[in-house]
Amino acid sequence: MRQPTDLISLDGQLDVTLTAAPTSVPWGSGTRFALTYNGTIPGPTLRLRPGDTLNLTLVNGLDEPTNLHTHGLHVSPDGDADNIFVMIEPGAQRRARYELPGDHPSGTFWYHPHHHGTVARQLAGGLAGVIVVADGLDDRAELAATTERILVLSDPPIGQNVSVLDVSPQQRMMGREGPRQLVNGQVQPSLAAAAGSTERWRLVNASASHVHSLSVEGAELYLLASEQRRLPQPVRTGSVVLTPGQRAELLVPLATPGSVTLRSTAVSRMGGMGGMGGMGGMGGMGMGGSGGPAPGTISDLLTVRVTASGTTPAPIPVRLGPADSATVPSAAEVVRTRRVILGAMGMGPGQFVIDGRRFEPGRIDIEASLNTTEDWQLVNASMMDHPFHLHVWPFRVLDRSDGLPPDPAWRDTVNVPAGQTVTIRIPFVDLAGTTVFHCHILDHEDLGMMATIRVV
Repeated sequence: MRQPTDLISLDGQLDVTLTAAPTSVPWGSGTRFALTYNGTIPGPTLRLRPGDTLNLTLVNGLDEPTNLHTHGLHVSPDGDADNIFVMIEPGAQRRARYELPGDHPSGTFWYHPHHHGTVARQLAGGLAGVIVVADGLDDRAELAATTERILVLSDPPIGQNVSVLDVSPQQRMMGREGPRQLVNGQVQPSLAAAAGSTERWRLVNASASHVHSLSVEGAELYLLASEQRRLPQPVRTGSVVLTPGQRAELLVPLATPGSVTLRSTAVSRMGGMGGMGGMGGMGGMGMGGSGGPAPGTISDLLTVRVTASGTTPAPIPVRLGPADSATVPSAAEVVRTRRVILGAMGMGPGQFVIDGRRFEPGRIDIEASLNTTEDWQLVNASMMDHPFHLHVWPFRVLDRSDGLPPDPAWRDTVNVPAGQTVTIRIPFVDLAGTTVFHCHILDHEDLGMMATIRVV
């Protein structure tokens, strides 16, 4: 299994140039067409610490406009930072500066294009990479002794030229999916590890629409972190569900020699499936007509060949840090409750809407006040699940109408099952500016299910 190149900050700075361009990447005994950052899938892993500054130059080698979104980072959405309203024309470049707060949570984040109308096409083509923010807890012996792997899950279209990125209107409506589930651009890669070691997997679902219900055969599985920060202690689980855009950090202790397999089960997006009681991502997706596997299809993603070593794995940490539930604002601090309705309006290019309106650049749909807290009731009035993603400001899940328990983790993406309501609490702290929230079935976003929020 290939690992992406690491680009690591030094003395609080990381200077990076990413070139988005079409290329040929390995496929079987030959090659396939892809869109890449710096010629690889995934792009380089950007490794930062809280308080660092990321100086990033994006060069557009595509034949259409593009830009970049640092998904999950708590950084400014304005100016030359995570400003998704800025477009880079073919042949042009843009230099951005992302300043991480000194208390930025550690975690697994990622970057991908966000040019409205072509997001699904460019991401499905391969434009994605990981951002790792590590803090002092990552330096502790319990975690430093693990073997860390970056696992980027994708399902690209397979072909020899740019026409492979074209999809039918039905595939856009359903949300495009590819024919194979890949890890770091590879089909069922394998790796070797010694019994007595512990794997630490940083997973990113970089698919345009596919949802993974992940499980491990041959070893125990522990959830270490969700999208925005670690859980107070690792939680043993049988499966973790990742909707598009979601991430998870997993610990897999390799106790005995043999074979360990990471598997994914395709999930229907026409219903709702909690997965881990809501802890591992709000599942419920994958459907016919999208081009992907039928619900229930099991794919082996990765095999670990475990060799003998004569040692036993180090114990899973009992506690990694203080419970962060105390940082969740109380109900008394909530200044406003809103209803945000995710819906569909017939067929055609504008059928996916938020509060009855399709996205229009320049229109402010919601205005909130800096350093206040709001509760949002996310209502899915359609027949498909919609993963809701808010830029810049993490939130906590408070309540779910489907009866599943509230999510114990901070998130930036949560699935809202068809016909259900999910209530979230959002502290609009630290950063003012204008950005968006949208469905992370990216064809749905491109077709209008996105809105603009301004925090002042």
